[in-house]
Amino acid sequence: KLECSDKTRDLSESAGRPGEDTMSNDRILIAGGGIGGLATAIGLAQQGIASLVLEKAPALGEIGAGIQLGPNAFHAFDYLGVGETARDMAVYIDNLRLMDAISGDEITRIPLDDAFRTRFRNPYAVVHRGDLHGVFLKACIDHDLVELRTSAGVAGYAQDGGTATALLENGEQVTGLALIGADGLWSNVRQQLAGDGAPRVSGHTTYRSVIPVEQMPEDLRWNAATLWAGPKCHIVHYPLSGWKQFNLVVTYHNDAPAPVAGLPVTHEEVRRGFEHIHPLPREIIERGKDWKLWVLCDRDPITNWIDGRVALLGDAAHPMMQYFAQGACMAMEDAVCLTAQLEALSGDVERALTAYQNRRLLRTARVQLQSRAIGDHIYHPDGAHAALRNAIMRAKSTEDWYDEIEWIYGGSGLSEAASIDPT
Repeated sequence: KLECSDKTRDLSESAGRPGEDTMSNDRILIAGGGIGGLATAIGLAQQGIASLVLEKAPALGEIGAGIQLGPNAFHAFDYLGVGETARDMAVYIDNLRLMDAISGDEITRIPLDDAFRTRFRNPYAVVHRGDLHGVFLKACIDHDLVELRTSAGVAGYAQDGGTATALLENGEQVTGLALIGADGLWSNVRQQLAGDGAPRVSGHTTYRSVIPVEQMPEDLRWNAATLWAGPKCHIVHYPLSGWKQFNLVVTYHNDAPAPVAGLPVTHEEVRRGFEHIHPLPREIIERGKDWKLWVLCDRDPITNWIDGRVALLGDAAHPMMQYFAQGACMAMEDAVCLTAQLEALSGDVERALTAYQNRRLLRTARVQLQSRAIGDHIYHPDGAHAALRNAIMRAKSTEDWYDEIEWIYGGSGLSEAASIDPT
């Protein structure tokens, strides 16, 4: 975790009596100090707009392991002013590979070479989630228009037509021009705004591990984001941190009934859903260390993210399954869109939030729903369904694949996000 004591403070110790707002109202409040919240803060700062990030945890940092960054993430980095730093910490892989976890054969691959970069105007890379969070955290710490507060969980909100007030868990109230709920899957801001209850439990259980590169089997040390697809299961691996580590993610559709996050588990439990697959990918499970378990959750898309001067962003707005590798990318695109609308329409905050919502709803809904479909129809089928998948995917040329992924990586989504509402 990046040390940031000079720019963050525990709200309970420094902000006065409960109920007292000691700060100016001339800023945007952001609930949540994850990737989406910090990306929004630095995006606003780039446009001269002050913000206050309110983070529930006692320290700013990210848990988890590796994440994948498509070209659309790099489009967002550049808009948000962190492109050079983000590129310096990324690992650039050669291919996206889909393998058959039963036969051990390759199904297809998408080259990420110069032709890919030319087509999509940016690379594809993998990073450690903590490193990516650190890029935005340092940018926020270094900018005078961003204030970061920890131990400041947002329980709800109120508004009076001209301002929005964050109601904190300790009883304090903090007021600003608007409140952006970037407080994740279990967002308190969303619950007040949308009232749609708990997230949907997918029944898919994911186990994660990060190991030193020398512990990865030599014949699997591929410079690729590799996915082994098998009946009701799949395995993902790719290098991290300048090829010092390998990220391992194994997922089993075991009908898990309830949410779980970051629970340590034994090797025996991880092995349980993978006895039927080829010995080569199964060896990955044996090499993993300190496995932790997550039961994957998402939500159905909704058509309203705003309530006056309050808006949702990132996982609070559109939590999705991990199968498109787009959760962080969509949050950063949200930050770009919100920044563009607030900068251009700063005299009318509610109009800007409406424009933001209208630009993001359908794109993020498409990613949410296709992420579910990928799990069911690409990663986890068996028998004839899997054979049909293999035949269809093997028949595609590189250009066919580029055409299929143009909508997500090509930049049109970000161009639309950053465009200004003329109405």
